[in-house]
Amino acid sequence: MLYAVLLEDDPKVAAEARRTRMAAHLDFLEENAQAVRAAGPLLDAEGCMLGGLWLVEAESFDTVEALVRTDPFWPTGLRHSVTIRAWRQVFAEGQRF
Repeated sequence: MLYAVLLEDDPKVAAEARRTRMAAHLDFLEENAQAVRAAGPLLDAEGCMLGGLWLVEAESFDTVEALVRTDPFWPTGLRHSVTIRAWRQVFAEGQRF
């Protein structure tokens, strides 16, 4: 099952968390590449980071939640909110599924 994970950041800790944990966060994504199919920041109109979006392949909601909590950003308080939703792809690259 694919899951969309929407991560909203706490702006009070964002700069410090990114400065101190970004390398570890990127290493974490690489180490979990079999589950994390895609990941990247969500930006506002000026290009400032507001959070992130992950597409995760996992057996259950609980598995995805546990993965989010092992991200090196988690203990910093960066993630103000996390929304996990099952997602079924029906269209990509001009093709229906």
